[in-house]
Amino acid sequence: MRRVVSLLLAGLVAGAVVLGTAGTAFAHNVLISSDPADGARLESGPAAITLTFDQPVQAGEKFNTITVTGPEGTRWEAEGEPTVKNNSVTFPVRPLGPAAEYAVGYRVLSADGHPVTGSLKFTTTAAGGGTPAPAESSGTAGSAAAQDGGGVPIWVWIAAAVVLLGGGVFLALRGGSPAKEGPGR
Repeated sequence: MRRVVSLLLAGLVAGAVVLGTAGTAFAHNVLISSDPADGARLESGPAAITLTFDQPVQAGEKFNTITVTGPEGTRWEAEGEPTVKNNSVTFPVRPLGPAAEYAVGYRVLSADGHPVTGSLKFTTTAAGGGTPAPAESSGTAGSAAAQDGGGVPIWVWIAAAVVLLGGGVFLALRGGSPAKEGPGR
């Protein structure tokens, strides 16, 4: 009986260690700041949008995309490659038009190979003189920024740990038969 209790206790401790360290092992790149900040009210539109993450980002126009959507679904992202410097990505933006709320959708590729997506909004309080991007050039960046990130959800890892732990306890209980007394004992 002591053996069973010891095995159960060891299994519970091992499970707690696995689950306790899972947060850092499964962490992905996270947006920590942006310029303009989410919810900012600006007098005029920014010439660029800078996103800063907690981990490095891979460089490349195909990896990192942005959409800037204004009133009536107009698009305001500029042509050109984003600038990546360690954990910051800067995207050029066309001169904005009407005073309105603008939504920014982004998709970047973190150094570990996982895509990171998200969005933020800012509002301009004065009209600008810009014109939106032509409709035909706005299709590729939008679909990439709207896609969901990859990776395996953490609940899959937790379920696998529970199954493995349960299987180990089952085998430990099943395999522990009492010792037979032989001659001379």
